[in-house]
Amino acid sequence: MRIAMVLTPLSRSNLQLATQIGVTDIVARYPGTDLQDMVDLRDQVEEFRLKLTVIEGYLPMKDVIEAGPDREKQLDQVAKLIENMGRVGVGVLCYNFMQTGDLTRTSWRDFDRGQALVNSFDAAELDGKPPLKGAIAQPEAKWDNLAWFLERIVPVCEQAKVKLAMHPDDPPLSPLRGEARIMSAVQDFERLLSLSDSPANGICFCCGCFSEMGEDVPEAIRRLSSRISYAHFRDVSGCVPKFRETFHDIGQTNMYQVMRTFKQIGFDGVMRPDHVPVLEGEDGESTGYTMMGRLFAVGYMRGLMHAVGA
Repeated sequence: MRIAMVLTPLSRSNLQLATQIGVTDIVARYPGTDLQDMVDLRDQVEEFRLKLTVIEGYLPMKDVIEAGPDREKQLDQVAKLIENMGRVGVGVLCYNFMQTGDLTRTSWRDFDRGQALVNSFDAAELDGKPPLKGAIAQPEAKWDNLAWFLERIVPVCEQAKVKLAMHPDDPPLSPLRGEARIMSAVQDFERLLSLSDSPANGICFCCGCFSEMGEDVPEAIRRLSSRISYAHFRDVSGCVPKFRETFHDIGQTNMYQVMRTFKQIGFDGVMRPDHVPVLEGEDGESTGYTMMGRLFAVGYMRGLMHAVGA
């Protein structure tokens, strides 16, 4: 079990900082389909004796999710990305099946301990909002699209020795502005795994999302343990339809037990601190990706790992 980080920006200064706080692996955003760009990205990370382990975010998948006119083209782009990952030794591709492409929040300027900025979600604030453009309202239609994708992409992953890691819907609420969400419960992930029994068909276990669901997070880890390829470490206060992100040490989940459970199931992949508060001296809205909060989070995670003997 190792700690990874997304660095914003992916600069020399932040790479050096990551090494200083004990991070060993880097998670990078979609670099495109050019092999040289992937090689350059890997080399940039390895210069600091870190390992590029995960590609996550901003994947060209909108028409794959919606069965749109460009889904074959986008499938080819994802396949090319996976082939490139295999060539340079990047082992995990994290993706989601949300039509929004990323998390939805109703406020990016809520407050937590010491007036640190955090984001939050309240479904009541979406009342009266129009449906998302092109929203797929029928869950089975999205399941069909997911099955179509996995049938074609899993063999590519197996050949490249790359594991997929499906991220939960965030928030895990269906429907959301007219969109059926199909990755919003533990049972949804069990159904995902039933679509392909390949080890390449895996899960990104986002602790925060499973906490938002109201699940017993350690128990969910145990239920899905055989296919967890990658993990996000965060917590919240509250569950859907209303919750607030928070510091890792004061949320509603016993994060010591979470780390202990990852140790017990023999998880040997990477986990990264996920969304963090904006701290004093930092600017901007609480997107979750400012640096100072992640320094706190990594220290907390390392302490928990030492406590559980990981």
